[in-house]
Amino acid sequence: MIGMHAGNAKNPQRTLRLDLLHTFEAAARRLSFTLAGEELFLSQSAVSRQIQLLEESVGVPLFERRHRALALTEAGRIMQRAVQDSLERLRDAAARVRAATAPRQVTVTCTPGFASFWLIPRLPRFTAGHPQVDVRISATLDMVDLARGSVDVAVRFVPCASGEGSALFEEEVQPMCAPGLLRDRRRPLREPADLEHHTLLTIEMRDAPLTVDWEPWLQLMGLEGVHMAHTMRFTQYSEAVAAAVAGQGVVIGRLPLLADLLRRKDLVTPFRSGAASRRGYFVALAAEAAHNPDAQDFARWLHAEAELARAAPAPAPASRRSARSRAPLPPSAR
Repeated sequence: MIGMHAGNAKNPQRTLRLDLLHTFEAAARRLSFTLAGEELFLSQSAVSRQIQLLEESVGVPLFERRHRALALTEAGRIMQRAVQDSLERLRDAAARVRAATAPRQVTVTCTPGFASFWLIPRLPRFTAGHPQVDVRISATLDMVDLARGSVDVAVRFVPCASGEGSALFEEEVQPMCAPGLLRDRRRPLREPADLEHHTLLTIEMRDAPLTVDWEPWLQLMGLEGVHMAHTMRFTQYSEAVAAAVAGQGVVIGRLPLLADLLRRKDLVTPFRSGAASRRGYFVALAAEAAHNPDAQDFARWLHAEAELARAAPAPAPASRRSARSRAPLPPSAR
């Protein structure tokens, strides 16, 4: 039996069982055998019996049994301090052992669009430089609580004015489509007003207008009342982009997320007209990441990749017939 020795007059070599010490710690902290039992999944009588065994082992009472109440004796207070300190040391030692043998891991939370179009294509460059680090990506639209969740790094997509952490990049939006749509002479796509002849690819959001993801660009162009020929709705942005690549309509493109698709000519921008959405991506580290050098390396790598992306030549618009330049949104559109 694992334990430690304690002397008394009857048996100087009697062993103190660790399970009894664990039960004592809970009872001394809660000052209740019933509450200690609930915490340890034991009955009140089982806790009481274990405390009696411990008191017999040390040779002195550890609790004063009062009417509907417990109180520690002086010996009990001495034991409580010693047991709490010993258990804490054991927990710390176990944590160090686990950390030494556990695989190195970084858990990242971000939006599905950021994961699909920006992060995952670049991720091999991080793993090549950190072959012993496992990267876990949690792609969700939910705002994960870094204080409670088991997440090291968060990439938040939020209004720039309220962003927390370090800024990665700001977003710009403009229409994008497959190159084949520009060659369709029956439905020209030379000016923003020509969108009325095409299919709108949009994201369906609860309690939001159908064109909510298009609104920043439409307001900048003065096209709030435009009615496109058809509409296709999707629950995920990646689905709308896939439909655009397949030539099924026009999607509102988000830069720099879709910059690689533009460089490969999978998508083109028919108009020279982008709107700054006043939203951007920010990198935040969980407090626990202060003890995870790999998480800190990952955050630095994200910023280095963003710098490389900014330094890359910007894809040229497929058509320059619409000469409006990039401009921020009016206050009403933010």
